[in-house]
Amino acid sequence: MSRLKHLLALLTSLLALLLAGCDLPFYWQAAKGQMDLLQRRQPIDDLIANPATPDALKQQLEYVLKARAFARDTLHLDMGNNYASYADLERPFVVWNVFATPALSLQNETWCFPIAGCVPYRGYFAEADANAFAEKLSGQGLDTYVGGIAAYSTLGWFDDAVLNTFVQRDSLSLAGLLFHELAHRTVYLPGDSTFNESFATAVENIGIELWIEAAGLQHLQDGYQKAEQRQQQFLALVLKNRAERVALFSSDKSDAEKRAGKLALENQLRQDYATLKASWNGFAGYDRWFAGPLNNAQLSTVATYHQLEPGFRALFEQSGRNFPTFYQRCRALAEQSADERHRYLNRLAAGEIVYTGD
Repeated sequence: MSRLKHLLALLTSLLALLLAGCDLPFYWQAAKGQMDLLQRRQPIDDLIANPATPDALKQQLEYVLKARAFARDTLHLDMGNNYASYADLERPFVVWNVFATPALSLQNETWCFPIAGCVPYRGYFAEADANAFAEKLSGQGLDTYVGGIAAYSTLGWFDDAVLNTFVQRDSLSLAGLLFHELAHRTVYLPGDSTFNESFATAVENIGIELWIEAAGLQHLQDGYQKAEQRQQQFLALVLKNRAERVALFSSDKSDAEKRAGKLALENQLRQDYATLKASWNGFAGYDRWFAGPLNNAQLSTVATYHQLEPGFRALFEQSGRNFPTFYQRCRALAEQSADERHRYLNRLAAGEIVYTGD
């Protein structure tokens, strides 16, 4: 699609939203942000051929093209013309997402949008706008968390570009990000973020494991396995604390007792992380996350991305490790309600059942 057609499509979508009585400032910033991104795109092939392109960027873009081909040919992800262009946004994140929950609940606030459906976050192309919205929600008594996002998918509406916000990643993390975002284009169920993000995370991690072998990156295997072990320990720590909060908030205790218990659990989480970090010989990769408020909104982001991943892993194995079959079975779960498919995937993960949908 030409640049002009892209812009016309955006303006048409914005007009439709205005006629529907939607939030003008929010959608206007979204349209402007997407238009700016589109206008900054340059074909990767042209950048690689250009002698003025810095060598470090050129090497990363060449690597992206190889990972992109692997995603298409081996992972059978829906490619389109995604990641064939590059855009420098001149900022560290493409968007900042605002998450919110009640102070005494782990139930996310949700916002509903065309295409994506209802999701547990609201994204802004400017950090100041995200912080302002978070402050507004905090004033209503909600827990809030603002997280910078390095990449996002337009779910096939536009050809997504490689961005400066993620080309500085290490080799495996960069490839995994591409796999994750292309997974959203391949299978996406509007309104079920836990399903969508857990699915994409499963594809990302399976893809990295296969990419290590295919790309001859075995020298990175030990580092990757250590990183995976640390991530699993981090997830276990956070999800345990989350489960304790769920039990606290559903108890018969007074609100005052629940607030005191919540504060104690936040402090306990920091202490537990300090102990875990010491076992990592001081590895500080999660320090930035633990510098956050550790409130309910922040903890909800971890569950969204990882809660159903073991179920998808099990379904992949039960699909004979065949990606097209796996994707078809994931799409078939759309016929169930969100609660039903979540329970189904959790039972697959626990080994209680085998796939019987064919």
